[in-house]
Amino acid sequence: MKNIHTPWAERSREDWLRWAAWQIGTVAAAATAVTIGLVLLLQQPVGITAVFCFCIAAGCSVAVQAMRRGVELFCEHLLHRPAPAWLREVLSLVLGTMIGYTIGNELAVLLTGIQNSGIFDVSLRRAVTMVFIAIVPGAAITLFFVGQSRIANAETQAQQAARIAAETQLRLLESQLEPHMLFNTLANLRVLIGMDPARAQAMLDQLIAFLRATLQASRSGSHPLSAEFARLSDYLALMQVRMGSRLRPAFQLPAELAGLEIPPLLLQPLVENAIKHGLEPHVEGGELVVRAEMQGQVLLLQVQDSGAGLSATPDAAGTGFGLQQVRERLATRYGPSASLEISPAPGGGTLCSIRIPQP
Repeated sequence: MKNIHTPWAERSREDWLRWAAWQIGTVAAAATAVTIGLVLLLQQPVGITAVFCFCIAAGCSVAVQAMRRGVELFCEHLLHRPAPAWLREVLSLVLGTMIGYTIGNELAVLLTGIQNSGIFDVSLRRAVTMVFIAIVPGAAITLFFVGQSRIANAETQAQQAARIAAETQLRLLESQLEPHMLFNTLANLRVLIGMDPARAQAMLDQLIAFLRATLQASRSGSHPLSAEFARLSDYLALMQVRMGSRLRPAFQLPAELAGLEIPPLLLQPLVENAIKHGLEPHVEGGELVVRAEMQGQVLLLQVQDSGAGLSATPDAAGTGFGLQQVRERLATRYGPSASLEISPAPGGGTLCSIRIPQP
């Protein structure tokens, strides 16, 4: 959500409404304070004094804002550099107050029918006094907004630094995951070379095609669920070259969820674990199901196998590299709202569940 210090060109309708509310509030506060002071000190009539103070305060507010924007545009388009903050504030405050005082005074004269001398109709001493009275609230408001602007800028810079750090951490985790997945696949290929060279060659051809697609996809920060499922399908086809009918994969991805974005290779370690620790120890192999569904506002991703189960799974406690990477990537990308849980699957085997809240 942007704030009242957002650059003019980037403000949304909500930003403009918030800005207008701030201006109206500050004008009302300044006009009320000056009215009370003049009534108490100079015994002036409340109603007429309030009209003049509110008109002059509104005129000064509009003129100061317009002058500030004018100084910014002048420096950007004619001097080709940003306006110095002190110069912008001093010029807009002094000149804007003089112009705004004149406009507001004339408006109050029209509303009340009572003549009141303007800045340029009185002596220099009185004109300075009038401008000083008008400029004090404006200076206080300007100092307040400058302080708020600095705080907002500091918060924005802190958020940007945190986001960059999180993105860097995520890239590091992804770069660690890619060779881990590759080494696991090459280890499987090495075993197959000694057992069945023809199948090993077919597996190598499949591996080349798989890596070409996977490494390209992993360079992006996120990709659709459909792409994630496609990469898993390629990987399981690769594993089927070695395991044959012992590996029976199935995918359940509703069409309405196919476009949801997730980090690339998020499910890959879970699938690798399901094969290595769940299905390979079983002589008869088993089923491996990858599914996605929505539970309210939470995206549920599951990898379920019908293999050896948690008792035979060394990574069941979540200490393995792959599961650690998944948890760290979820925490880096989504914070504590996302989770990875591992539990016994109904009917035997292991069930890994990832929950990601959706906006």
